Amino acid sequence: MICTLCPRRCGALRTESEGKGFCRMPEVPVVARAMLHQWEEPCISGTRGSGAVFFSGCVLGCVFCQNGRISRERFGKAVPAARLREIFAELVEQGAHNINLVSPTPFVPAILDALREPLSVPVVWNTGGYERVETLRMLEGKVQVWLPDLKYADNELARRYSGAGDYFETAAAAIREMHRQSGDYVFEDGLLQRGVVIRHLLLPGGLNNAKAVMDWVAENFRPGQVLFSLMSQYTPQPGAEGLLARRVTGGEYRAALAYMRNVGIVDGFCQDPSSAAREYTPEFDLRGI
Repeated sequence: MICTLCPRRCGALRTESEGKGFCRMPEVPVVARAMLHQWEEPCISGTRGSGAVFFSGCVLGCVFCQNGRISRERFGKAVPAARLREIFAELVEQGAHNINLVSPTPFVPAILDALREPLSVPVVWNTGGYERVETLRMLEGKVQVWLPDLKYADNELARRYSGAGDYFETAAAAIREMHRQSGDYVFEDGLLQRGVVIRHLLLPGGLNNAKAVMDWVAENFRPGQVLFSLMSQYTPQPGAEGLLARRVTGGEYRAALAYMRNVGIVDGFCQDPSSAAREYTPEFDLRGI
C-alpha cells in the first residue's frame, strides 16, 4: 500500500513483509505485547484491567519515549488480522474491560479487518494525538473511546522533541473529530463506555506549554464533554540532555494542577507523582501474541 495514513503522508510503499516510511513498519501489524493493563486511568483499567495491545512503530519521534524498544527499534511480531481478532477475544475472555489499541495508526486497514464484527467491550484508540482526520473517519463506528495525547500547544517544542512542527493544529483537529464521533463521555459502573480522554504529559520546564494545552481544552470543550488527564510520569531516558535529563519537580506539578482547576477543568484525572518510575512501563516480550 502507498501509505498516507498519518499526517506525515510519506507515500511509502509498505508491503506485508517490509517496513517502509517514517514508521518503518510493514503493512501487516507488528505487536510487542498483549496484556491486562492496570495502569491506565481508573475509568479504563477498572478492576480487571484494560486489554492492551501494544503495536510497534510510531508516527512521532519523541526523544523522551519510554517505549523506545517498540517505537524506534521495531521489536515485535507480525500478526495478521485474523490472529489480531483472536487476541482481542482472548483478552476479553481474561476479563478485559475494553480492548486498548496502543499506537495503532500505521495498521488501520488490518485493524478495521479485525474489527469487522463488533466486540462485546469498548474499543480504545490510544494515540499520541498526531492523527489525520481522514484516517480517523475510516474508524467511525469501530472505536468507542478515544485516548489521545495533546502533547504540545507549542509547535517549536513539538518540532524539537517529537519531530512534528505541525503537531498542535493537527492534534487539535484530530481531537475535535474524535469528539464528533464519540459524543460526550458516558460512564457505566465507573467505566468509560464512550468518549474522549485528553492526556497531557507534563515535561520538565514545560509548565507554560501545559498551561496553553489546558487553555485550549477549556476553550473548546464544556464540562461534561471530554475528560482531561494530567500526567506526571515523565522519566528521563538514557542519554537525555538539558531539561529532559531531570524529572518534573513537585512545584511544577502543583502549579499545573492549580492551573487545571483555575481554568475550570473539573472532569478528569491527575496522576500520582510515584508514577514516574520505570516499573510502570510494560515488559515487551511478545507475551499474549
